[in-house]
Amino acid sequence: MAQRKPSKPISSEADKSSGRISPQTDSRLTTVYLFLYNSISAFFWLAVFMRVALILPVLGPSYISGGVEVFSRWVQTAAILEVFHSIFGIVRSPIFTTLMQITSRLLLVWGVVYLFPTSGALTLAYSTMLISWSITEVIRYSYYAYNLNSAVPSWLIWLRYNTFFVLYPTGVASELLVIYASLDDAKSMSPLYSLVLKAVFLIYIPGFYMLFTHMMKQRRRILKNLGKKREN
Repeated sequence: MAQRKPSKPISSEADKSSGRISPQTDSRLTTVYLFLYNSISAFFWLAVFMRVALILPVLGPSYISGGVEVFSRWVQTAAILEVFHSIFGIVRSPIFTTLMQITSRLLLVWGVVYLFPTSGALTLAYSTMLISWSITEVIRYSYYAYNLNSAVPSWLIWLRYNTFFVLYPTGVASELLVIYASLDDAKSMSPLYSLVLKAVFLIYIPGFYMLFTHMMKQRRRILKNLGKKREN
């Protein structure tokens, strides 16, 4: 898609989870910290995507875990910082939504893939899960970094508020398939833990609806705000 003229900065009121800092913590130091955090996170997730993109077509999905699992696990674990960002008011992201997103992914990387490396991690679903995650996060963190210090390019706004229509469903479907492929190993380790993972399937249904509708509301708010800016 051709790049259009960059839009004006989007206010934190227009997008409360856009990565912009709260008024009470509006300091240069905080801005620099968040810019570095978002930029580094975008870079690391791009590295995850590139690793998967290089390994998958050459060696196949069964080799993805060996080349990416440890790195992607720690990149995702670092996102725990975002929960504290929200709790301490460094950003205006909803605490519950942030916690739910981070917790579900930590369950996948630590509670499924790490514990059962010879089941779900060897499936194609693990590869598509990482692809969905990494593309989503490169776009999201890049958007946040731009939004802190300058105008967000219109093409990046479009990616941020349109790609989730595809990436959220593919990501969630892949996560569920990875969990499903690990159920036998989980049952061998602990029947109770296997039941916990099965219960996660039920939690995913309202969880996906909540996150998807949250993005829909953000999308409507942002596009409405952009429309008003163009009229002015």
